[in-house]
Amino acid sequence: MTRRDARVLCMKVLYNADLNEISIEESKNNIVEEEDELAFSFLELVENNLEKIDEIIEKSLENYSLSRLNKVDKAIIRLATAEMLDGKTPKKVIINEALEITKEYSDQGDHKATSFNNRLLENISKNL
Repeated sequence: MTRRDARVLCMKVLYNADLNEISIEESKNNIVEEEDELAFSFLELVENNLEKIDEIIEKSLENYSLSRLNKVDKAIIRLATAEMLDGKTPKKVIINEALEITKEYSDQGDHKATSFNNRLLENISKNL
């Protein structure tokens, strides 16, 4: 599994947890068919830092709130923020990967989601 595939799997688990109001662990058990160490490490990063991640996102939003975010975008942003906090991958790479996932799973052809997520991730990057 590539890093992108692991990020997508993580995004799907986070989305499912948020959508169904279940724990990340329960969502992981429902979705993941085969164990992937990298995807699990991404999920662990988010799970262990979720409160801090949400605070960072909330502070970085302009005239918006975390509760208003599309659930797919919220999952993508949470994962990217967790990776930025971890510091093992350059922020530009994290942002680019998040935007590519946004284009595939959230954008509806008008690039609004990609543009919004780009601005938000840039704000998060500056705040870290």
